[in-house]
Amino acid sequence: MDPLTQGALGAALPQAVANRRQIVTAGLLGFLSGMAPDLDVLIRSGEDPLLFLEYHRQFTHSLFFIPLGGLICALVLHRLIGRRGGLSPGQSYLFCVLGYATHGLLDACTTYGTLLLWPFSDQRFAWNTISIIDPLFTLPVLVLIAYAALRRRPALARVALVWVLVYQGLGVWQREQAEAHGWKLAESRGHVPLRLEAKPSFANILVWKIVYETDSHFHVDAVRTWPSVVDYPGGSIARLDVARDLPWLQDDSQQRADVERFRWFSNGYVALDPAVPGRIIDVRYSMLPNEINSLWSIEVRPQATADDHVSYRMHRSGGREQASELWRMLLGETASAAPTERGGSGLEYGVGGD
Repeated sequence: MDPLTQGALGAALPQAVANRRQIVTAGLLGFLSGMAPDLDVLIRSGEDPLLFLEYHRQFTHSLFFIPLGGLICALVLHRLIGRRGGLSPGQSYLFCVLGYATHGLLDACTTYGTLLLWPFSDQRFAWNTISIIDPLFTLPVLVLIAYAALRRRPALARVALVWVLVYQGLGVWQREQAEAHGWKLAESRGHVPLRLEAKPSFANILVWKIVYETDSHFHVDAVRTWPSVVDYPGGSIARLDVARDLPWLQDDSQQRADVERFRWFSNGYVALDPAVPGRIIDVRYSMLPNEINSLWSIEVRPQATADDHVSYRMHRSGGREQASELWRMLLGETASAAPTERGGSGLEYGVGGD
């Protein structure tokens, strides 16, 4: 989630258990501790562009790291905030731990993947119930924690936590509806998916991206699940087969190892972009939910040495046009629903594949 949402939820839990005298200080400690795990983005390497993918949402987001992460926050924040607010070191630690504890769990509700059980498991938990940015989720929490601090009313922070649970419950229900529709859609095409996932589109839980995998292809569509079901057809793209798509790539090269690192990060949803030689995309993410137009990719080069890393690329284009298209989807309009080629992706849209 975005830092503001992480901080807001991090403040809500300490406020909910604090007394009236402590609530402002508890909220500040929780707010800062709730954002702290994302400091892992500072773990980067100029030589290895995928290093940050391995460490973001890794040990700092683990459930087992919460006591230590909270302690680190308390050691820094008690002198700056806790002691000045009249708290003992133990109270500062409690509020920091509570704020820190919300971070990994909230991140796991998104689609990115969070290593909640590190170091005992490398499984990336992604419950797909909320977008990484969702104003309808965040704004009520912000308003409630602000009023809780101003009015010295912990009950308002508890209302914020209730809203968090209710909204996540709605996300679960919407996800289940989208997945059920995805299975029916695949069946109508004569496909038997190996796996199928539904993910919320940007900033809402109303329009969902459906991604399913068959023997040789990934298929992408979108659906608005409520109040009436509206389909937004997408397209398909061949799954990455290194031996077929990149026959020149040596098995013992660093680039080959990086391809597998990117495959792990992308939970296997990787494909070769037919428009750009050597570009491998993460099929899960796009600005429009019915597009195969990845937000990030890696690029391999035939001329690279055995020790060279891949290049990592971020892709952003057509923001205003895509925002208008997504808004039409939210309204349930179908006139502009069919996707077009964007960003030079060169992908085939419509029903295709197996």
